[in-house]
Amino acid sequence: MRVLIVEDNRDICENIAAYLEKHSYILDFAYDGISAMHLALTNPFDVIVLDLMLPGMDGLSFCQKLRADAKLETPVLMLTARDTLDDKLKGFAAGADDYLVKPFALQELHARLQALYKRSHGKTDNLLTVGELTLNRSTLQVHRAGRRVDLNPAGMKLLQRLMEEAPSVVARDALETLLWADERPDGDALRSHMYKLRQAIDRPFESPLIHTVHRIGYRIAEDT
Repeated sequence: MRVLIVEDNRDICENIAAYLEKHSYILDFAYDGISAMHLALTNPFDVIVLDLMLPGMDGLSFCQKLRADAKLETPVLMLTARDTLDDKLKGFAAGADDYLVKPFALQELHARLQALYKRSHGKTDNLLTVGELTLNRSTLQVHRAGRRVDLNPAGMKLLQRLMEEAPSVVARDALETLLWADERPDGDALRSHMYKLRQAIDRPFESPLIHTVHRIGYRIAEDT
């Protein structure tokens, strides 16, 4: 699990690192809100642990911008000394998924991170994953690098079939049958749907996942 720790207290960061790295966590640290936002927007984190009192940008503002502006749904665990009901309600209203009050037990932090991860990824057998791309077959939610991807029904069908067969090639004929059965439209309508799917899945990101296999079909994989 890859976790971003946003906390300006270096001692707390060292304690968290010493404990969680023993449990095979991959950790990144930010000591102010602005640096944290840059990391959150450029890296696929599974969970963000967020202090409220931060230089540059406070935790509430960070969480609000993460949800409203960046449209990221990465689970956020607020970690703070503010322990009143009003503080907690403000945290949840800003978009937090959980709230842990300082001082805290590292075992509890670990347990809450595990719960947030399982909740966000759904049941394992319902989750399709290719690199940083996930599709939950129960909820039909698609995420890449923590960002939600919205697809039309045809795009969802195509993506699910490609991910189910990944990294194998899915023939054009199979994809056309999936969309239209025996009533296929004139022209190369499949190419148009694949273009729209690529625009949603690949265009906002650095590396493409959807690949054309000339005269045969399409495949989805991290490699080319």
